[in-house]
Amino acid sequence: MGFFDDALNKAAPGGNLAKPLIIAAGALLLAKYLHGNDGAPAPAPAPAPASPPVPQPSAADQGGGLLGGLGGLLERFQQAGHGNVIDSWIGNGQNAPIQPGTLGQVLGSQTISDLAQKAGINEQDLLNQLAQNLPNIIHNLTPNGRLPTPNEVGQ
Repeated sequence: MGFFDDALNKAAPGGNLAKPLIIAAGALLLAKYLHGNDGAPAPAPAPAPASPPVPQPSAADQGGGLLGGLGGLLERFQQAGHGNVIDSWIGNGQNAPIQPGTLGQVLGSQTISDLAQKAGINEQDLLNQLAQNLPNIIHNLTPNGRLPTPNEVGQ
């Protein structure tokens, strides 16, 4: 998985992310936990942005794997009213920050619990690490300001 590995290595200063974060980010972005509602109520629709968002294929169009995970993550942020945050990570400008609590709301408690268990760390530590590093990981996985194509991921 060179494309994914390269993005993780570029995401943190020195190119080294802690093993639990790599496990959690990998699980999150490989779509294992993004297909389905964890029982949380559907969020209210987000207000229309001032500028049109970058068009992105839906998670259903992307299938599984990394592209499905990225698409599913994008949909979760949009549905939770934080599409502008993840759009900044995908875009070529500065990455907007996200607070751990907000990230937890976007992903849902069951997803966070599953990821923390898989990574072998507590939920708050996982959220803190993801909030700090996920913007750079997503930014590095979308170097052209959009979700990558299957051919780009395969290279």
